[in-house]
Amino acid sequence: MADDRKPSRSDAPGPDLSHEREQFLKTFSKGAQLTREFMEEYETVQRNLQELQAENGRLRAVVEADDAIRDLIKKIEKLEVEKQELMSHHRRLEEVTSDFNARFHEMEDDFANLANLFVASNSLHSSLSPKAVTRRLKEVLEQLVGAERFGIYLATNDGRSLAPIAVVGLDPGDPPPEVLAAGPVGEVARSGKARIDDEADPSAGTVEKPAAVFPLQIDDNIVGVVAIFRSFGQKTKFSTVDFELFKLLGQHGALALMGSGLFAQANRKLPGPDAFGDLSR
Repeated sequence: MADDRKPSRSDAPGPDLSHEREQFLKTFSKGAQLTREFMEEYETVQRNLQELQAENGRLRAVVEADDAIRDLIKKIEKLEVEKQELMSHHRRLEEVTSDFNARFHEMEDDFANLANLFVASNSLHSSLSPKAVTRRLKEVLEQLVGAERFGIYLATNDGRSLAPIAVVGLDPGDPPPEVLAAGPVGEVARSGKARIDDEADPSAGTVEKPAAVFPLQIDDNIVGVVAIFRSFGQKTKFSTVDFELFKLLGQHGALALMGSGLFAQANRKLPGPDAFGDLSR
């Protein structure tokens, strides 16, 4: 009977603990390995994240810098446009200023010329004394024209020769009467046409080749001649106002000289109304 009994479960051999232990250790080791791999992967992800964050920060800085550069470029472009506008405005102002200065200088020259002509005319007609008129003619020629060597000549009654009434800077008797009659001075006295070389240097003129010769004329009558043989060294060219002075002296100088001469011949007596007749007709 005892042999017919089946063995109970508690009588079966127990599990192999060593094997279970090894299995457990293997499982644990595998879990630990997975844990380490997970941690390593986690740390890698963390590093990558940090690197991404750092890169993102750098990119943000670059973008911000680029934005700042773009803003700066826009400001520079705007300032460049303003600069060009200011330069254009400045050039326009310079042109206006230059034009104004040119006109102002022209006006100054015109006023100076008018002043010379007014002074010359007023001076010639301020006296009826032949001596005073002659002296003022000399002053105009010296101070306003710049003549250094010159002569003022009146035609004789027969009109064939010239008599000096004032000579400056020349030796007595120079030029002699025959040179006066045959040279440029006599030619102007006969023709009534001025001879002025506006291209030559007047300071290099000579007695034989005067710098300027112009007639003293009343209407169509040649009453004398003014000959500028040489100008002062600093005057190397006749100007526009000089030519105007030559015309003024030729007309007003002749009138002043003839008027003073007639007044002297009349014993400095002023003519009465009878001398003028009836001018109302």
